[in-house]
Amino acid sequence: MVRLLIGRRVPRGLAWGAAAVLVGLIFRRAVAWAVIAALSGFLHLVGLNVHLPSIRFGWPWQSISAGSSSDVAVGPWVLQNIEGIAKPALGTENFTFVFTHTVSKSIGIWPCWYSSTFDASGRASATVDLNPGSAWWAPSTGHFVLQILSRPLDGAPGSIAVALVLPQPQLPQSVHDITVDDTWSHPIDTQHSWTYPGLGCGALIKPQFAQSVLYAQAQNLAYEQATRNPQVTRPLISAAKAEAAQIIRYNFIQPTVNALGYKLARFSIGWSGAA
Repeated sequence: MVRLLIGRRVPRGLAWGAAAVLVGLIFRRAVAWAVIAALSGFLHLVGLNVHLPSIRFGWPWQSISAGSSSDVAVGPWVLQNIEGIAKPALGTENFTFVFTHTVSKSIGIWPCWYSSTFDASGRASATVDLNPGSAWWAPSTGHFVLQILSRPLDGAPGSIAVALVLPQPQLPQSVHDITVDDTWSHPIDTQHSWTYPGLGCGALIKPQFAQSVLYAQAQNLAYEQATRNPQVTRPLISAAKAEAAQIIRYNFIQPTVNALGYKLARFSIGWSGAA
């Protein structure tokens, strides 16, 4: 009876109006943005240049008020995302080197030898361990430092500084981590004995220049270049560090802090141990 009495006293139109006002207050930013956008489009259509206030679209749950995010443990959230990173091959570099393949198989007193020098192109990648494990990120190590510079306030995001320390990039660990591009590899000089290719020397030596034999020799020499030659290892490590920093910052840390109402003001990566 009480519910029926109330329903009769409050007109239905007034109830719907009150509900619309309530919804409008809750979604006032979205409504204001839609009104300004529609008005701006209409004025542009009729050719009027009127300066309208700038209102950013936003839902009520996107509004950040003072203290609303003060209890969010930003550090563990960021660290949890970092711990989901794998160990990709980074810093891929192409480099050229020269190698000589010589075959000497004399037939009795007949000298049979053939030598060819090749210009080869190798391709190698360094490996960066972007997630060395939970022990690496222990607070006592100082390998992960997150500093809140300012808290979110009145819809404005807060700011955060993050500093990481990672193990040094690892150079190729085996010859199988190296590839040789046959497209760019070609002979640049050839020499042979006066008996080649006649007097049986051609049949004796030519099979020694099979593609598999040359590729294996080139791959071994490319591995030495990628692990011992500073002109190759330095760019390799430098490129790997740069790519690792990009991946961690833009794929993991920045999206995480943005979702928590912060912007990444400063970011740095240090490298543990000697290069």
